[in-house]
Amino acid sequence: MQVLSGTRFPRMYRSMFAVSGLLLLATASGCSLLEDRSERYVSAKEGTPLELPASADESRFSQVMPIREINAAETGKMYPSDIPRPPDMTSEILDENYVIEELDGRAWLLVNDVPGRLWPQTTAYMNERGLGVAYDSPQLGLLQSELANFSRQARELVGLANEASASEPMTVVQLRMSPGIRRKTTEIQVRRVEMSERPGELLPWQDIANPSAEAMALQKKLLADLGEFLKSREESKSFSRAASGMTSEPLVNLETENEQAVAIRMDLDYGRSWAEANRALEEAGIPVVDLNRSKGWLYVDFRTEEEKESGWFDWFSDKEKPRHTHTVAVKEREGAVFIEATRLESYDGEHTTSDLLNQLFEYLY
Repeated sequence: MQVLSGTRFPRMYRSMFAVSGLLLLATASGCSLLEDRSERYVSAKEGTPLELPASADESRFSQVMPIREINAAETGKMYPSDIPRPPDMTSEILDENYVIEELDGRAWLLVNDVPGRLWPQTTAYMNERGLGVAYDSPQLGLLQSELANFSRQARELVGLANEASASEPMTVVQLRMSPGIRRKTTEIQVRRVEMSERPGELLPWQDIANPSAEAMALQKKLLADLGEFLKSREESKSFSRAASGMTSEPLVNLETENEQAVAIRMDLDYGRSWAEANRALEEAGIPVVDLNRSKGWLYVDFRTEEEKESGWFDWFSDKEKPRHTHTVAVKEREGAVFIEATRLESYDGEHTTSDLLNQLFEYLY
């Protein structure tokens, strides 16, 4: 069929315009075609908790799909941007397990498991490395080895010379296990202790304020070795009921007044509290505009995603820089560290200081 010149392309363009118009219409009306179910999350009634038999071991049961709790203050907000995010199924799993962390001259192994499951494996580690266990206290979370001087394997592990001498100090290894700051985690510390004679009892744990570079390197070496050992025993189902009693009051607590968060109390030293606050802000995706550790403040940008967007022209402009909207203060008083928040008068958005503290608490504990 013959086609006259000049008629082919105009027809094609008209078809393209028609299709484009239909697509634009579908896009513009798409939101109205879908039901807005954002309010169901905050208005749903709580179901009846599952009751386990009296003989069941509660430590072996957990929620397969946990439902995030909602504070009463949050239920009044029905804007889709402020509805709590769906629960993160990996929120209780560390990005990297068996991580060695270091702060202010201290090093520890952070493990994503409870002390009751780690205690038997840690005892096995001491025995297999030739250290043995002379004294232990599951309630205190302390393990103390036999003298490392009389085992070639143990001497190599703790950095003693190949050949023993009468003048060398008596050496033992102490391991301290405690519940971590974050839920369902454990922190393990280790150190080499030297003395003039064989210890006849479990020695109290004492933190070394300024360990030497050699001592710190040895701690990290032992912690890395312990981490590899625990990783190889992940399939073990052993559990210590005695060590399960190694419980303590939460180190992080949210303080409220009239159902509004007013502060976060951390029963930690200032350095650790400052580091945890910075980590929580980073993991929560809250940009830090400026900070000053000595004065104890962080300027943050706590706007909603909608408030950060300037409309259609975002596509053609550079990403907006973070803006100071709230101040996070880290203060020491009453033998603890408190995290508080203030909101700038120039900020007229939706997020309150209570919102900020609630979100920080979720990532701190």
